[in-house]
Amino acid sequence: MTALALAAGPVPPPRRELRFAALGDSLTEGVGDPVSGGWRGWASLLAGHQPGWEFRNFAASGALILDVLEQQAPLAREFAPHLASVVVGVNDTLRRSFDIQHVAVRLDTVYEGLASAGTVLLTACLPDPGAMLGLPGPLARPLARRQRAVNTVVHSLSSRYGAVHLHLADPAWVEDRTLWSADRLHPGERGHRLIAARCHALLAERGLAPGEPPPAEPERPPPGAAASLYWLATSGTAWLGRRSTDLLPQLLRLAGEELRHTARLDLHAAEALAAALSAVSPSRPGGQGLPTGANLRGVPGAACAAAARSGSGTTPITG
Repeated sequence: MTALALAAGPVPPPRRELRFAALGDSLTEGVGDPVSGGWRGWASLLAGHQPGWEFRNFAASGALILDVLEQQAPLAREFAPHLASVVVGVNDTLRRSFDIQHVAVRLDTVYEGLASAGTVLLTACLPDPGAMLGLPGPLARPLARRQRAVNTVVHSLSSRYGAVHLHLADPAWVEDRTLWSADRLHPGERGHRLIAARCHALLAERGLAPGEPPPAEPERPPPGAAASLYWLATSGTAWLGRRSTDLLPQLLRLAGEELRHTARLDLHAAEALAAALSAVSPSRPGGQGLPTGANLRGVPGAACAAAARSGSGTTPITG
């Protein structure tokens, strides 16, 4: 897994007392890292090892970007955080109503509302759920296309708002099963600890994390084969049932189209992404402009963002 920090934002003076708000979905809620009474997760692990930090976790399992915008962000702004993580988007790709322009505008509004108050943003791009679940190609490719588009938007907006950005979409991260819980969609304790350590390294570069990173080694053994089978037979079946009523009929249709029109679908996705990035163009109030090659400094997705600005919309989406 590669950690990358965007360089557009200012470097604040060292701070030992800091308010940290975590926004997002089940990844940030801590699913996959159980403790007595609930979940812990990477954000709690990170905050727990920084002296003087006050931490509040607003993330909720199943949250969409709209939920973050309408429910979590107002509560976070009341908390007046110095640092806020916004890690969300996978659930949006699993919805039949997925619209990349809605994703871009809503994320831009969330980022702007926090950054305009002086909050430093911590963001991440994420692997696609089709790869996580090991779905066959025709089923996996539509989800991968959606997640690549979301990641490109996140890269672009992270650059605009000077966010500290963590890249979590690398194949090595996805393929290392020791990092994942039995459900194959959430990190296990080891994975959450690795995310926390990577975030700590990036924040330390900006003078925001004076303490030590959390230990890398888990406190509990990973779930065995029996636990994995139990999850698949109980919670996993229920999860699939909930998703099936919304996504599966559309996903089967998309898989059929994928077999016949992959190139056309790629082009349409690129055009939709270009339109989405245009919807959060520099003319949008509060924005600082779309990213340039200078401030992205090799971050995956830069080529795609550049293609969107030029209007070609045909550069393959990375990240």
